[in-house]
Amino acid sequence: MPNRTIAKFSTFVILAVASVVLGACGHTLSGGSGSTAIDGGESPFSPSGQVGTLESAFIKESSGLIVSKCQPNVFWTHNDSGDDAFIYAFADDGRHLGTWRVSGARNIDWEDMASTKDADGCRLYIGDIGSYGKKRGQGTVYRVKEPVTTPESIDYDKNNPLTTEAAEVLHFTYESKYDAETLAVNPKTGDIYVISKRKDGPAAVYKMQPLFGNQPVRAERVAELSVPGVPEGLITGGDISSDGTRIVLCDYVAGYELTLPAGS
Repeated sequence: MPNRTIAKFSTFVILAVASVVLGACGHTLSGGSGSTAIDGGESPFSPSGQVGTLESAFIKESSGLIVSKCQPNVFWTHNDSGDDAFIYAFADDGRHLGTWRVSGARNIDWEDMASTKDADGCRLYIGDIGSYGKKRGQGTVYRVKEPVTTPESIDYDKNNPLTTEAAEVLHFTYESKYDAETLAVNPKTGDIYVISKRKDGPAAVYKMQPLFGNQPVRAERVAELSVPGVPEGLITGGDISSDGTRIVLCDYVAGYELTLPAGS
């Protein structure tokens, strides 16, 4: 079985400090120590380097990835399509910390994760937003209270998982059919964003209020987004900073940090 590695990508290391981790961003941010960023400035991000190897043999295609805002040195991931509704906790060196089945959820094509923290604690968001081999006109976001890792939880894996509290479910629709791999939540407003993955033009940015329940929500198209890459809209991951002022996105080549407009 091939090694499952965690790379010390600049998105992973730098933004983990700010409680932001990008799933599916398997490349360094443009630039590096002593190098030039895309905009011509000095890049603040360090070069990449491996820090650990994922211990769990059940993480075969880590897709979403997030750092806990409530537990030190705890990270969460899930597999892409082909797995059941499991989330996996691990430490920054890859040590297994536990496996949970997300109660009330299905994994059709999970692609990304996000997290928020408020007075009631931390919650994890899971985006079932992938295409599953074709473009879809709808998707699902699950929201669940973040489980607490313990010395005992390391004994639980996919064959003997723990179970989360019941997930809240938000079904949504687009005005057209899209593939998407990026889920982000504004930590100030709770608004949920899904960014499409597009090969032939700018990515579409969709916004939803967190209206979890049985009634489907119509995602509002609020912007188009291009990065200085080719293709310009092939966005594969992203997250919003804890203070709500910045977003980092990535494609298959690089990462991009953007400052968000005031009030967005």
